[in-house]
Amino acid sequence: MAPDPRLKTVVVGLGSMAISDSADEMLVIHSLGSCLGVAFYDPVLRVGGMAHCMLPLSQIDNDKAGKKPAMFVDVGIPKLMDEMLKRGCRKKDLITRVAGAARVMDSTNLFRIGERNHAVFRKIMWKNGMFIHAEDIGGDQARTLQLEIATGRVVVRSQGQEREL
Repeated sequence: MAPDPRLKTVVVGLGSMAISDSADEMLVIHSLGSCLGVAFYDPVLRVGGMAHCMLPLSQIDNDKAGKKPAMFVDVGIPKLMDEMLKRGCRKKDLITRVAGAARVMDSTNLFRIGERNHAVFRKIMWKNGMFIHAEDIGGDQARTLQLEIATGRVVVRSQGQEREL
């Protein structure tokens, strides 16, 4: 099912995050390869947030992590959580969906960036007592992830196919 064309699309770029409570908006992350796309949604307040994280650990560049925390899973996901909590969301209400962590441009799987991104994310969720409600992880194809703020509907698209998470 195609997204409502009346929705305003907010693109969450590489190393970025976005939060919205506007019913007329849809957050979208394009071209998720080894990157991790995370969508949090609070159905009580109808607030949604997304992060487009590129690398698992910020220790490789603390300066960049300070300026652009969503570039790294270990600081970007806690930052997104904190921003959602500042808007009145509660961890127990957040529905979490995640996509990406593929093996694109790493056919030998030498660096395992996608796998490491997902492992760090799962650890953060566990430490925060939060559940992952749905995921589309791994493989070797890029994905697009979208979150409709009015409904909380999350759709992942890859290779001309789409499915709801």
